[in-house]
Amino acid sequence: GSIDGSIQEVNVSPCPTQPCLLHKGTSYSINVTFASKIESQGSKAKVYGEMMHVDVPFPIPEPDGCKSGIQCPIQKGHSYSYLNKLPVKSEYPSIKLIVKWELVDDQDQMLFCWKIPVQITS
Repeated sequence: GSIDGSIQEVNVSPCPTQPCLLHKGTSYSINVTFASKIESQGSKAKVYGEMMHVDVPFPIPEPDGCKSGIQCPIQKGHSYSYLNKLPVKSEYPSIKLIVKWELVDDQDQMLFCWKIPVQITS
């Protein structure tokens, strides 16, 4: 679903195997390297937990891509490293789900979108 960009690499750490075991009360590092096909003043992350074909918004502390390693304004043809944290709150249920991470540009078009299977555990 990456319309305005192309992903070169996604790194979730620590996550040696899939599904990623996400321990409650722990924060995980997200690093996405992508190339932009457009110009955009800003970018905003939207993160969801996908359960039974329903997207549940997953709050992250910093949705602003320009404060997450991306040098803004975003320029066409340039590569960027997006860095963020995925905090797993202790009140989350212990379930298997898909994490869907989107980064959108000024026009709400996707710079990137990727999914990863996870298992939330205590």
